[in-house]
Amino acid sequence: MPTLDITQYDVTPQLGRHRVLDPRSLAYRRPYTGETIRTVEWAPRVPVLDQQNLLSQGIHTSEMFDGVDDVDALGSCTANAATALLSVLLTHDECMKAGLDTTDAAAAERFAVGLYADATNSDEWLDYTWPSDDCGSSGLGVAKALRRRGLIDQYGHATTAEELCMLLQTGPVLMGMPWHDSFFSPVSSIALLDEIPDWQSSPVVGGHEVLITAIESVAQIEGDFTYEHTVLRCRNSWSTSWGDGGSFRMSLALYQQLRDQTDLIQPRLDRTSS
Repeated sequence: MPTLDITQYDVTPQLGRHRVLDPRSLAYRRPYTGETIRTVEWAPRVPVLDQQNLLSQGIHTSEMFDGVDDVDALGSCTANAATALLSVLLTHDECMKAGLDTTDAAAAERFAVGLYADATNSDEWLDYTWPSDDCGSSGLGVAKALRRRGLIDQYGHATTAEELCMLLQTGPVLMGMPWHDSFFSPVSSIALLDEIPDWQSSPVVGGHEVLITAIESVAQIEGDFTYEHTVLRCRNSWSTSWGDGGSFRMSLALYQQLRDQTDLIQPRLDRTSS
């Protein structure tokens, strides 16, 4: 196994992402070479998911796995974000064939819980796995899990704001990020996350995985991005009651500030659908 760059965070019922970088991933970057970047939106077919309040959704982990008690929440954000992404890549019928019901939020959340188990097993560096321990997982781990299930063909990476915007031209992107305590409470449903006053002084309370679904605005001057005026929209997995119906916005300037603790992965389905 290659030497991995790993940052582990405390796992909570809301936050369960670890930062795991594999140096071999650099071979799967698609460098930005000046391509035109446009606003774009990718709409997940599944409703906004909720990794909390599992019992009220009718999700009983004791019925899904042998020897496991019921839990009411899981740090399964990587799998929740990946489930939303998968519902973009696959048609409704392909999702159903894969066991993902795009018409029912609870059924889709149940799918995400199962995918979380696979992701923790794909993170071979972890000492524990779910089901048994809510140990968290990584964007790399859940991408591997999707590939092992045969649901994607490959996954690529981005390491700069420009590469991220280029990937978003072709599909949504998984983003693992450090979560500051103040991020739990955006200024308003439509405000940017980076508009939270003094967020930089707020402690990092964990790692979180979200799905970047849109570039809402693009600002460039003579071909160079104006980071603070280029806005991304991200799908969260804390139900529609949080943020803007379950999503939030942030600028590329915020990404630049968090970049050293962030990873960007785009699972892709390049084969022709059968």
